[in-house]
Amino acid sequence: MKTLSAHAAGDVASDLQDYRPLFPFATLKAVGHPVFRSQEARDYACLLDLDRDVVSWQPFTYQIADDVGQRRLRHHVDFMVQTMTERLMVEVCTGDDEASEWLENVLAMAGYRYQLVRFSDLNPVRLHNARDLVRYARYEATLGDRIRVLAALEEMGTLTLTECLTAVCEGRAMETIASLILRGHLDVDVDENLLGPDTVVRPRAK
Repeated sequence: MKTLSAHAAGDVASDLQDYRPLFPFATLKAVGHPVFRSQEARDYACLLDLDRDVVSWQPFTYQIADDVGQRRLRHHVDFMVQTMTERLMVEVCTGDDEASEWLENVLAMAGYRYQLVRFSDLNPVRLHNARDLVRYARYEATLGDRIRVLAALEEMGTLTLTECLTAVCEGRAMETIASLILRGHLDVDVDENLLGPDTVVRPRAK
């Protein structure tokens, strides 16, 4: 696989994408400086942070290039993702793009599986909840608050999100609960409904 820096000059400069930080600025599993070429890519990265199978991800700010016959083919993807079982190169598209066979082959030879994600196919509820949670990714719950919330859940079995918020004494309530969800201490359903006062919170199954 041949790559060209996304910040290089010269004959490929007109093909290079504009990568920049985008809201939400906090991340949980990102490696390196999180920059993105679209808001859709930024939003998808929130799903990566929420995915238990994802170990780490990083923006891929290089152009993939290969010679096919007399043609020089170039392409951009959005993320290099390490999961529990494989390495992915992920491209987030907003149209009806189709996977390129040459790109799949080039990435496979480099040890990656190419994954094309159509943004319109994503669950909008999960996406919204992921964005809401990830904005608090830099916050870390205090030990005391973590123990209080988990002890209450051990006694009651489940609590509403509002009840969990009232159990927080030392830190900021919403940031604390979001941090406990993101770091795997608490479980909530993020697929069916937007997070709200009556959202059921459970301890993460061991």
